[in-house]
Order: sequence, then structure tokens, then C-alpha cells
Amino acid sequence: MVTLRFIMAVVSIMLQEAAIAILVLYGLPEFGVRLPVGGLIGLMAAWLLVSSFLYQIGSRALSQRPYITLPNMVGGKGKVVSPLIPDGLVSIKGELWIARSAGKKLDVGAEVIAVEQDGLKLVVREITKDETE
Repeated sequence: MVTLRFIMAVVSIMLQEAAIAILVLYGLPEFGVRLPVGGLIGLMAAWLLVSSFLYQIGSRALSQRPYITLPNMVGGKGKVVSPLIPDGLVSIKGELWIARSAGKKLDVGAEVIAVEQDGLKLVVREITKDETE
């Protein structure tokens, strides 16, 4: 199925190729630089390959669904990055989140678990020694 994004990419690449041809055939000779037709074809082929590669990477990135969301963080374990007095930052699953301590003040490096979500913040509590084993 041909998508609008694909059509726009093809048109964009064609315009870029035309701009390269105009630059090489008319712009560079003004400065005394002459590129043979074979060089122009090679330059345009290289640009087409780079553009196609970037389109594929972009398409793959756009089609992926985010796998880490705020509701998925509840129950996640992490560490305190900035002191929770009561708000601060925690790192859970490799991402930084604004969090609030469910109890006492927590210092940097304390291991925590997310117990609930409060708006866009996580509520965390310190992991006890019994839970780490």
C-alpha cells in the first residue's frame, strides 16, 4: 500500500536530485569546476541510496510503539537520582521520572519501587532489605 508519506518522500528525493543536477551542470561551472556526466550520475545515485536508507530508518522508527509509559512504571524498581524532599527524580527502566516519596525523605542512590501514579508523577517508596533478597 502506497502511503502519502512515501509519495512525499519520492517527490522530495526527485526535487533534491533535480537541485543536485542544476547545481552541478550550471552552478559549479560558474566557479570553474567541471564534473563529468559520469560523476553527476554517481553523485545522484549515492544521494538516492542515502535518501532511501534514511527513509527506511525513519519509517521503522515511526512505526514502533512506545513501550515505556507512565502506567507501566507502577511496580517498576529504580534508584533516586535527585533527593525526594518530597519531590525529585528517579530512574526506572533507564528513564528519568518526576516522583514523590510516599513516606520519608529519600537520598540519591536509594532503591525505590513505584507504588502509584499521581497525574504525571510517580509515587515511590524505598525498597526494604526483605524485598531486595
